[in-house]
Amino acid sequence: MAETILTNARLVLEGEVVPGTLVLRDGCIAAVDGGASGLPAALDCEGDWVAPGLIELHTDNLERHMTPRPGVDWPHPAAIVAHDAELAGVGITTVFDALRVGSEREAAAGKTGYRPYARAMASEILGMRATGALRIGHFLHLRAEICSETLEEELAAFAPGDRVGLVSLMDHTPGQRQFADLAQLRTYMRGKHAMTEAEFEAHVARRRALGERVREGHTAAAVAHAARLGARLASHDDGTPAHVAQSARHGVRLAEFPTTRAAAEACRDHGIAVMMGAPNLIRGGSHSGNVPAADLADAGLLDILSSDYVPSALLSGALRLGDRLGNLAAGIARVTANPARAAGLEDRGRLAPGLRGDVIRFRRIGPAAVVRGVWVRGARVA
Repeated sequence: MAETILTNARLVLEGEVVPGTLVLRDGCIAAVDGGASGLPAALDCEGDWVAPGLIELHTDNLERHMTPRPGVDWPHPAAIVAHDAELAGVGITTVFDALRVGSEREAAAGKTGYRPYARAMASEILGMRATGALRIGHFLHLRAEICSETLEEELAAFAPGDRVGLVSLMDHTPGQRQFADLAQLRTYMRGKHAMTEAEFEAHVARRRALGERVREGHTAAAVAHAARLGARLASHDDGTPAHVAQSARHGVRLAEFPTTRAAAEACRDHGIAVMMGAPNLIRGGSHSGNVPAADLADAGLLDILSSDYVPSALLSGALRLGDRLGNLAAGIARVTANPARAAGLEDRGRLAPGLRGDVIRFRRIGPAAVVRGVWVRGARVA
């Protein structure tokens, strides 16, 4: 039997941190014991924390490896391996790779054009997973762009066996949700795409017209495809209680990055878990000018953290949140047990006998977290 014994550790359980020993055997957690082990094969953790492997529900990190410079399409197998290794190195043992579905044919050759890529990329991820090339667990998160032209045909290309765990309803029509403030959108678009003012105004008008034309049909289609794929449904950038009420009617149980406290409070009223970005928490605010994650944490309205665009932010953000709450275990739960429940993964996210042997060992140096060991299904991967 393959066995690893981690002793002299501070074990991060769901509600508390206790000194003890963790035993991994045949890919699972075999025992969680108090006290130290005297077995010669035991690994002395020197008082480091040992916690469940981190679970990432929303990350744009793969796109960064696919396109390391504007206009550069890096070989996808190399990008996937680099993405996988980076996540393993910062303690993430399960990831939902976020892939956008929904493009605009009309703007395909312009500054804001998006071309379909999700189906091909998903096949590459799943193919590499099947060969055993990846270190951590990978699921798919389809980001369904409501304000698009190709959403329905792109969703139809996925099948129930494609490990689609999440489908999020995104509507980036200018003037609402994430970019309710057009001044913020103007700064973003003119900076990213070097738009003139006339080009920006034309972009806003075109996108608004498109949104009005397709919103109802695309929303219904995305909800139906999520059910067909067996995926959990998430909302994205809900900004008002009305947005949240609509999300609840669709069956949403996870809200990604609500933009206001009122929306987060409405999520709590509807039993919808609230996820916020760890970079928002660490930086002290949203880069889009939306509600600070810390404000929601202080109000008891933050259930899950996502690394979003900085993988290392997930563990650091959880520790900062634990400090803020006065309970390290509560901070770690926001990146382990809570996202596992939101995604319907009952086999991971906690240190308990019988669960997957996805475990991390880390040390704190000031505000920084240093990952010193990562195990997936009991095998060391970092």
